[in-house]
Amino acid sequence: MLDGVSLDQLRTFVAAADEGSFSAAGRYLKRTQSAVSESIANLEAQLAVMLFDRRARYPQLTTEGRVLLADARSVVAGVDCMKARAKGISGGLEAELAAVIDVFVPITAIAEAAHAFQGQFPTTPLRLYVEALGSTVQLVMDGRASFGLVGSLPTLPAGLLAERVTGVGFVMVAAATHPLAGHNGIIPREELARHVQLVLTDRTDLSAGRDFGVMSPLTWRLADLFAKHAFLLSGLGWGGMPLHAVAKDMAEGRLVELSIQDVPPGGLQLPISAVYRIDAPPGPAGRWMIDRLKQCSNEVRDRSPVDRGASV
Repeated sequence: MLDGVSLDQLRTFVAAADEGSFSAAGRYLKRTQSAVSESIANLEAQLAVMLFDRRARYPQLTTEGRVLLADARSVVAGVDCMKARAKGISGGLEAELAAVIDVFVPITAIAEAAHAFQGQFPTTPLRLYVEALGSTVQLVMDGRASFGLVGSLPTLPAGLLAERVTGVGFVMVAAATHPLAGHNGIIPREELARHVQLVLTDRTDLSAGRDFGVMSPLTWRLADLFAKHAFLLSGLGWGGMPLHAVAKDMAEGRLVELSIQDVPPGGLQLPISAVYRIDAPPGPAGRWMIDRLKQCSNEVRDRSPVDRGASV
């Protein structure tokens, strides 16, 4: 009976899990509680798996339900992505392509894609914003950007779709003259807490109250990655940076990679995704640009040792 499983049933399953109850899912889907309950029961019968334990006041996901929820999300997101892509393809060419780029993305890679874009869409103007954290998403939500290349905000608001494009190396560094640079072995959290951590911040509410990778109670917050870079070089604190922006400084001894617990040698890979609104997906030019960046994902990674453009 698996062939009879419908997309509507999967959406109802996801809504029930996210909203915490069948009645809340009904309000979200604008349906009655009984309709939600019936849809879930039919899905369980078709899958021959109990998705929710109904013995408590509110239904709780079973172990099997939690596993299958991830599959349901994947199916629903895939269909939404296909619909959004088809809508963009069937629409007319944009009068202007506006996009917002995360400061962590090497701008040289974007410039190379822009060269190809200019040849493909010679009459379409290109407008690029460079932002960080919630600002990359806010411009998309406001409709000022067709899509954003987002990497520094781990959670997205509802109504947005994300397509993985590439990854950017991210390392923890300090100036060679900083006390942490001379530490032997793995630096414990209590030692990190004794020194100022330089943290990237922004002016939107989307990242308000959220600290990403903050390990010290002593923080200086900077809304510009280039300023953070300069402060790191001056020995005013330690912090994380995209590898491409500090590779030359590390090679020439101005900055030192810090060995920190739970951070692998060589740093982390920060995923970069193309994000856009479900109800206003990119048109042909935006869709072309996203696909082009996916094709060039190997070039989007840490290529430029010093990339001033990615730090503004």
